[in-house]
Amino acid sequence: MKDYEHVVIWLDYFNKTLTKKKGRKVAREKCVFDPSLKELIDATKAAGFEPTESNDQVRFPRRPFVRSGYVILPKGDPKMKIIDNIAKKLVQKRSK
Repeated sequence: MKDYEHVVIWLDYFNKTLTKKKGRKVAREKCVFDPSLKELIDATKAAGFEPTESNDQVRFPRRPFVRSGYVILPKGDPKMKIIDNIAKKLVQKRSK
């Protein structure tokens, strides 16, 4: 059953090597090469969100042949605003 109280943020949203058709959600300047789940969790916490659940053994629906990962966050802001905030923190952490 669909959960309307939470939002799912996939790793593939921030993968610079993917096209938008394959699942990337933000511009390439805001993406990193092959992000890890740990990096996503750290960036999520740095952006001010608290992940309630994470899983690294799942497959993104548009790429079922590759294992990906996701975090689940409580819904508050619009999903694209959450993704943009996480993307900024992910790029900042990777550039250090």
